Amino acid sequence: MALAIFDLDNTLLNGDSDHAWGEFLCRKGVVNEGEYREANDRFYQLYKEGKLDILEFLSFALKPLAQHSSEKLSTWHAEFMSDVVEPMMLPKAEALLQQHRDAGDQLMIITATNRFVTGPIAARLNVPVIIATEPEQIDGKYTGQVTDTPCFQEGKVVRLNRWLEENSETLEGSYFYSDSINDLPLLEGVTYPVAVNPDERLTAIATERDWPILDLRG
Repeated sequence: MALAIFDLDNTLLNGDSDHAWGEFLCRKGVVNEGEYREANDRFYQLYKEGKLDILEFLSFALKPLAQHSSEKLSTWHAEFMSDVVEPMMLPKAEALLQQHRDAGDQLMIITATNRFVTGPIAARLNVPVIIATEPEQIDGKYTGQVTDTPCFQEGKVVRLNRWLEENSETLEGSYFYSDSINDLPLLEGVTYPVAVNPDERLTAIATERDWPILDLRG
């Protein structure tokens, strides 16, 4: 059984769920629209440039979770799934997941976006294992803080290596699909790295190293 690992945002989805959740909060009037959107866009641009300070971003992104009840957050997330995430779904991405299922591979999503946002998306895609950034909860309420190593850049390698050890698995024969230069550390660690609709910098590296480049949007 090989491990087939997938980035989520702009790989399995036609868009970024983290940024989209921020936009959703703006449209709902949950946050100050002008200020929040400006910060959300700025952080997203830094992410795309490979310059994001992940702890600074998480301080911003997790704050709304701490300001509302779990019941209200769940209601909003259900609306987010139907109105925002479903239109991001890519038939070719779902077909690729099914191809690996049919081959008997172990499917996994590994994402920098926090588990509150991404856990239901992984369930929708029928991917049983997700490694995500973990927002802290105390007595069932989000604190606005993060626990564990953020699942970002080298942090993805750290978190994956721990999962491999805990589950007596290896990266022998493994695949990793990603769009982002931020995922280069993990792409370099698997047997079969695959660039999916990659950004400019990852396109250059994939071309130089003769990695496959997939288009799941066309």
